[in-house]
Amino acid sequence: MPFAKQRKALCFTPEDLQRLIRLRRSRSEERRKVLRASILLDSLEGLSDQAVADKNGVNRNTVVLCISKCLQFGLEAALNDFQRPGKPAQLTDDAKAWVLQLACQKPKDLGYSYELWTYQLLTQHIRQQCVSAGYPSLQKLSRSKLHHLLKTAALRPHKVRYYVEKRDPNFEPKMANVLHVYKEVEISNEGLIQGRLQELPMVTLSYDEKPGIQALANVSPEKPPVPDQQASLLRDYEYVRHGTLSLLAGIDLHTGQVTALVSDTHNSKDFIEFLTKLDQAYPPHQIIRLVLDNHSAHLSKETKSYLGTKPQRFQFVFTPTHGSWLNLIEVFFSKLTRSMLRELRVASKSELADRLRQYIRELNAAPVVFRWKYKMDEISLV
Repeated sequence: MPFAKQRKALCFTPEDLQRLIRLRRSRSEERRKVLRASILLDSLEGLSDQAVADKNGVNRNTVVLCISKCLQFGLEAALNDFQRPGKPAQLTDDAKAWVLQLACQKPKDLGYSYELWTYQLLTQHIRQQCVSAGYPSLQKLSRSKLHHLLKTAALRPHKVRYYVEKRDPNFEPKMANVLHVYKEVEISNEGLIQGRLQELPMVTLSYDEKPGIQALANVSPEKPPVPDQQASLLRDYEYVRHGTLSLLAGIDLHTGQVTALVSDTHNSKDFIEFLTKLDQAYPPHQIIRLVLDNHSAHLSKETKSYLGTKPQRFQFVFTPTHGSWLNLIEVFFSKLTRSMLRELRVASKSELADRLRQYIRELNAAPVVFRWKYKMDEISLV
């Protein structure tokens, strides 16, 4: 007859029990946690220590240790290992802080030609300067150890991340003004859909220019895909550049219709030509409101002179400086780049212009209304 167990019985909360069951069934958790969860559950069912050991393929001492840790220190201790003392640290906190302080400086400020640190350069500098700085333990610092120190401190001194400084002191009010316009457009579009509005007194377009569209031509014939032989189009990596074109485009935020002008330039003359095209496209009694950036052509004397000949016809809403991301037309340009311009090859600039105009015609055949979502719930019209 087996001896009665002298230790207390295991007892778990419903949450802990569910966690143990999930752990035992898991295929992605650590093996040791899965094993210990199985040991605890089998013991909870009343199996003897030896039976639990045989079932899980371990010795009896492993089972006793797991259960004892759970009873004495709790479930977390039973599932995980105790922290071990390990080997004494060779680098002091001061030495680590000195390394991190070096990583936060530019190499050029320490006499190097480099703009950013490389791991090799930083390791070399630390080894050369550590003794004079009072940290001789860093003389044998390895690249992998340096990488570990920087990673622990979330430092990447070999990388650059770019951002845009808010140089417009009125950025927030201008952004709010643009978002109010989008909110008005949203309300107007709902009125048109529900039949509450038959015609809009003001039509709103999002406008911008996309300059520098390259006319690239092949120098060798392309080879089309062939089933079971060639999976994709084969193209010579060399090309001929025939110049660039600019696309001036405005998208109607009510209908999705795109008005576009293809030109060699994007100066005041081109912008005035685009405005003339809009003037001819919309009924004379409608105000044409444009959301646009602060490009010089939009503010030039020539443009202002033209607007003077069309009183009450155009209304400009300017995005903040460095706030072109607030302009919905950028979404259209992104789609144009991804779906049509990428990998485009043409024989001449005139073919590129024709392809761009064809793309606009295809879009206008099945227009999509672009809607602004970001921070729209925070905007209310007074």
